[in-house]
Amino acid sequence: ALDKQINLDPNGAGDKVNSYLLVHTSHDGSLAIQASVTPVRVVCQNTLNAAVGARGRGAKQSFRIRHTQTAEGRVQAAREALGLANLYLDAFDKMANELITKEINDKQFFDIVTAIYPKPEKDAKGSVTKWENKIDTLNTIYASDTVTNIKGTAWGAYNTLTERLDWHRSPRGGDATGVLAAASGFDAATNAAKNKMLAAVKEIAFA
Repeated sequence: ALDKQINLDPNGAGDKVNSYLLVHTSHDGSLAIQASVTPVRVVCQNTLNAAVGARGRGAKQSFRIRHTQTAEGRVQAAREALGLANLYLDAFDKMANELITKEINDKQFFDIVTAIYPKPEKDAKGSVTKWENKIDTLNTIYASDTVTNIKGTAWGAYNTLTERLDWHRSPRGGDATGVLAAASGFDAATNAAKNKMLAAVKEIAFA
């Protein structure tokens, strides 16, 4: 866990996001060490990995850390990793504050949801029913205790989408570890989906 906690609208919604720096590499040292900054919303523990679109070098959610054999080199690598993590979190903090102060209505929320999950044109293999179930799940989350303090904001819409992706989808083959791994910050497909969600929220909320 990193020391920095993001506290959004402390005198209103009081929404808190903890931050973590996840590091992994191969057992045999054949792969570079990769680090990922993962903001996690406290109230529901959904991860908020996304490209924040910050200008400036180094504001990235994932990055590589060079191998080093010396103690001095390891200390320097750790400092560099923490510096990059803080750059990302500063940009994330700014983005999150912009979203939580942007009000949206129910129509905008529906437009955001359907921009990401458009209704199927044909009901092939029950696709329309599956789509309706997905929309129902999103509406339920949006009205739930985990979103009640931020409902009606672009931040609430984004967290509704990420919460469904992290916690309300069926694991492939019944293996829940795959869902947890996808939410960790290292899964490219999941991160790409969250980037798409964030882009849709911004496009519609700020139109």
